[in-house]
This record gives sequence, structure tokens and C-alpha cells, in this order.
Amino acid sequence: MKLPLILKAALTSVVFAATGVQAEECKNPDALRFSMIPTEETTQELELYAPMVNQLKEATGKQVEFYLPTSYASVVEAMLGGFVDIGMHGPYSYVIAQEKDPSLRVFATYAKHKGHFQEEGPGYKAVLVSRSDSGIEKIADLEGKVVGLTDPASTSGNLLPRVSFTKVIGAQLEDHFSRVVYTGGHDLSAIAVLEEQVDVAFVATHRLDNVIDRGLATMEDYNVIWSSPVIPQDPFVVSGKLCKELVEQITGAFLGLGDSEQGREYLKNVNASKFVGMSDKDYDIIRDLKAAKDARK
Repeated sequence: MKLPLILKAALTSVVFAATGVQAEECKNPDALRFSMIPTEETTQELELYAPMVNQLKEATGKQVEFYLPTSYASVVEAMLGGFVDIGMHGPYSYVIAQEKDPSLRVFATYAKHKGHFQEEGPGYKAVLVSRSDSGIEKIADLEGKVVGLTDPASTSGNLLPRVSFTKVIGAQLEDHFSRVVYTGGHDLSAIAVLEEQVDVAFVATHRLDNVIDRGLATMEDYNVIWSSPVIPQDPFVVSGKLCKELVEQITGAFLGLGDSEQGREYLKNVNASKFVGMSDKDYDIIRDLKAAKDARK
């Protein structure tokens, strides 16, 4: 049966429209943009990331552009807006981002070597530290002191202090300490304690190790007053708009970093033994903490 020309045209339009929709279902850009939350490493030479960037280029056949952010929130917004394709978030900032865009997908994190304060594996802790000669050595010494936090979207530098630690002191931070300040980074918090800009500060164990490894402090410079439960390391996340094959190439590049000399050099630079695969449910512990924090508002 012959179709009327008008119907033929309509069907052709539907086919083209469907093809267009299908073509827009995933993103396969010529260049990938990568970003990381501000850490001690990102304030150093970007050359540190060259092995990882090169591995990504080789695995995907694409150029990789590094976007240097100013805050945790800027990485979140860059991914939500589609400007960044791959991002390293903090666990808390990842949960915040994933709530706004459920298509964001965590695929890996570091397994860290045992360090000065850091334990072996893909987890870390928040520690509350004071200067070792400050006379601040226990929970009872904290009332009325100045405390340093990191960033509002930091897990160990804000979420854990406001949820887990407030249970220890039985009060909100602003009610227990004379002043609560955000330093902008874990390294800045650790150094602020030494320079007596704050009396105590919450710092991630692996970030505190970085400060010591850079020669800015020694382990003996700090008292550890409180330590949190273990939480998962910073998640590496891909945009949900990327094509499946490209996501698999990116994931393979990270998980296989330890297989090349160049990749092993990068892992050494960040004091990690390897990358390990992670899934969204691995960060449910952070969602529980966030829910507890939000319930207090």
C-alpha cells in the first residue's frame, strides 16, 4: 500500500527526530576536562598529574584539559553545568552533586599507603589536632577555643565535625568554641594550628600526612585530640552524559594506572598503592551523615 506524501513526510520527520534524540543521548567530546577539589597537591606543580593525564589520553585518544578550581563547590558546579567531564570530589561534595544530578557516577578512588596518620587502604579519618606545646590535649580543654574547619562542602573538614564530633561535646560547634573559621584547605588548617592562628583544627589524615611529607611540619608537632570513624576516600566521578564506551575507557585508565611505569610514578606522588573501583552505595555512610546534619536545621 502506498502512503500519502504528507504521511510519508511526517514519518520521515519522526525518524529524523528520533535519530537526533538518540544521537544526543551521550557525549563524546574531542577533549575531556578534568578537575579536582583544592588540595595540597593541586597547589603544587600541575606536572604532578602528567602521568595520569597521559594515561587518560592514551586510553581515550582524546586531549585532556585540567581545570584548576577555587573551591569544592566550583568542582560541583563545573560538573553539573557540563563544563567538566571527570572530577575528583570530596565524599560530601560528591553526595551534594549527586543529589542534584543522579546521573553522576563514581568509579574509583585511591588506596592509600600507610602514612604518619593515614591508615592503609581506600579510607581515611578526620582528626582534630592541636599544637603539641599548646597545652590542649583532651576534649575537656576545648571549650572557648578557636577551631579551624576546611570548606563547607568538606567531609572531614566540616560534615564530620558538625555531626559526629558535636555528639562528643554535646553542643553545636559555634556554642562550644569561641570562634569557628574556614581556612580553605586541609594544609591551611594544619599550618594555621602551628602558626597559632587557630587553637585546633579538623584535618583529613592523608592531607595531614601531605603537610608532613612536604617538610612543613613533623608528626611530633601535633596532638591528636579526636579521631573519626573511617570514611571512603575522595571519589573520582564521571559525567552521566558521557558515552558508555568512553566511561569504560576512563575507568580502565584509572584502574590500570599501576600497570605502567608512568602510572606508578603518579601513584607514588600521591602516596597511593593503586586505584580501586568504587560504587555509589559506598558513599551511603556520607548520605547518612548529611541527613543527620540536615535534620538539625
